Amino acid sequence: MDKHIMVGADVHDKSMLLKIAEGREKPRMRSFSNTEDGHRAMIRHLKERAEGAGEARIVLAYEASSLGFGLYDALREAGITCHVLAPTKIARSADHRRRKTDERDAERLLEILRGHYLAGNELPTVWIPDPETRDDREIVRARLDVAEKLTALKTQIRMLLKRNGLKTPAKAGKSWTKPYRAWLRGLAGRPGELGYGACVALGSLLRQIAAIEEELSRLDDQVAAMTETARYAEPARALMAEKGVGVLTAMVFLAEMGDLRRFKNRKHIGAFLGLVPSSNESGDSGERKGHITHQGPWRVRRVLCQATWARVRSDPDDEAAYQRIVKRNPKHKKIAVVAVMRRLAVRLWHLGKSAQGRGRCFDPVACLDAA
Repeated sequence: MDKHIMVGADVHDKSMLLKIAEGREKPRMRSFSNTEDGHRAMIRHLKERAEGAGEARIVLAYEASSLGFGLYDALREAGITCHVLAPTKIARSADHRRRKTDERDAERLLEILRGHYLAGNELPTVWIPDPETRDDREIVRARLDVAEKLTALKTQIRMLLKRNGLKTPAKAGKSWTKPYRAWLRGLAGRPGELGYGACVALGSLLRQIAAIEEELSRLDDQVAAMTETARYAEPARALMAEKGVGVLTAMVFLAEMGDLRRFKNRKHIGAFLGLVPSSNESGDSGERKGHITHQGPWRVRRVLCQATWARVRSDPDDEAAYQRIVKRNPKHKKIAVVAVMRRLAVRLWHLGKSAQGRGRCFDPVACLDAA
């Protein structure tokens, strides 16, 4: 049997606490700073341990987080096998949750590694996107974040008007049309219907909205430019041919899902996107279905939901699927929407996977290494 130096790493913004063990031996604890110098010191220490153990293979595991994959890249470049684990798929006891410490977290990760290498247990790993995909995600995520800020500002204006007992006059038309915006600017420019403080606040919100909308336009241009690159041209064109799927929906789907060839079937797609019901089975009580799991990339679910409503109004097949569920139980409209979202996700997966196979979308070697 090959010798392994196994490491469970609890990684934080500024520090990394490691539990290190060879095989079944009692683990030792070490800590390093989460910086480039800290990474180099950790790698040097682990290689010295491996050399002292007769050129043992080093394997390290840490949990995925908002810190990204910089540590993974550094370890892979140093020739160390690294597994990034999904926190939602790591089982923890009630006692562990009550007495959570960095040391216990690192030891739990070490136990998972040992279970995999010594007993063949499955590792709950996440897919590691290549650097280009990670960079592409920054653009689409920035676009979605800015849209959220715009929605929040518009809500603040509605609440301001509500607090001051103002209703939209008929001449202002529907919300956020040109007449409506002109009415808001008029309110902000002349105290009377609103107090002086409310006018100042409304003016500030309107200026913020103007700036956010300008930034939104810039980001829309950037997202559109991505659809013209060799990496995304064919897949984006294939997805945008579907009703209700625009530039943003297509690019969020492609960037967040990454290499679509890694998904095995439609069930895998539904489970990855969290669009399958949770289940609870115990003894003779039978299996009970609950709400959807909401696992996976929420940004994809968001754009799929928006596209689904457009398709329900324009695509006969999706409208029929939606109405079939609603007719059985009018209270199940949300269930009907989720069912159509799942149908759309599977269709986009098929279309995108075929197009990715024809174009230069991903480096197959990098994808195999990451898997």
